[in-house]
Amino acid sequence: MAEQQAFPWAPGTATGIGSMPGGDPMEAARIIAGELPDLPHLAELPARGPGADLTGRAAALLVDIPVEVTPRGWRIADRPGRDMRRARGLLSADLDAMEEALDGYQGLLKVQVAGPWTLAATVEQPRSLNPALADPGLVADLATSLAEGVAAHVAEVAKRIPGATIIVQLDEPALPAVAAGGVPTASGLSRVRPVDEEVLRERLHEVLVATGRYTAVHCCSRNLPFGIILSAGADAVSFDASLLRNTDYDELATAADAGAGLLVGALSGFDYPERPGVTPADTARAVAEVWRRTSLPPGDCARQVVVTPACGLAGASPAQAREALRWVREAARILPEMMGELALWNWTRRGSGTRS
Repeated sequence: MAEQQAFPWAPGTATGIGSMPGGDPMEAARIIAGELPDLPHLAELPARGPGADLTGRAAALLVDIPVEVTPRGWRIADRPGRDMRRARGLLSADLDAMEEALDGYQGLLKVQVAGPWTLAATVEQPRSLNPALADPGLVADLATSLAEGVAAHVAEVAKRIPGATIIVQLDEPALPAVAAGGVPTASGLSRVRPVDEEVLRERLHEVLVATGRYTAVHCCSRNLPFGIILSAGADAVSFDASLLRNTDYDELATAADAGAGLLVGALSGFDYPERPGVTPADTARAVAEVWRRTSLPPGDCARQVVVTPACGLAGASPAQAREALRWVREAARILPEMMGELALWNWTRRGSGTRS
């Protein structure tokens, strides 16, 4: 099926995960626009504090569900207040910077927002310290509200960058814990019970389909549930390749063979420029190795894969973030030729009757 699948990006494309360092939206937007010309993304700057964090940004999009900041994090509130105004103001500033940096841009553009399960796991109930996740009815309300808010957000981005083809990424780092019953209650002495797979898919699907766009789900945690993500309707999966276990490759191969886009996080840490002899070609080879372990034709890799850092870059310096994005862009540029040579080598071996 993968052979007939069309992908929105061209072979040799790279992008970022979402978060960037510092608190200057314009600096972040210019770095992204300069280093990721084929697939820039809307910057997230969590160093600015509540409202700029993963949960706060998603909370700013909620419709008719106000939230507020507490010493423990975010909580559903009785009425909108300054915390929501601040979160929405920060998002507006990021959109303003992106609009200026991408003035006249035509091409792919990625936006990110926390998915419904990560939001439910990180927002507290209105009159309880327990996560919203512990109340199935509240989770359903959050998913519906988030779906409506994300649809409006995508429409706003499209209005600001009319030449863009938008990809929507839902960030779901808590999804494996939600599925496995690993999210703690307020006391920390117990865990919220595991959520049924059908419900996991249903809530995720509701938000994905509301975007009306090509979608990806990002998770840089272990035990990534490829099957749940794709059966919920995601077009692509974004993951940290260093966290894949041997048992994950069967699911990854099934996803790739079904035509899912793969955003492969192949660059970990921020010290790579100081590692003697390490180059972006090594990162390209790491991506090639992930693909090789799927046992799929090497010629399919470059058009199906986007190269990314392993996770967000909020912990880097601006210079390190710029270098990380340049690095993955260069690795992505190398990948098509590398995989083409491997495909030719395999074809030559078959033609000569050589057995591996």
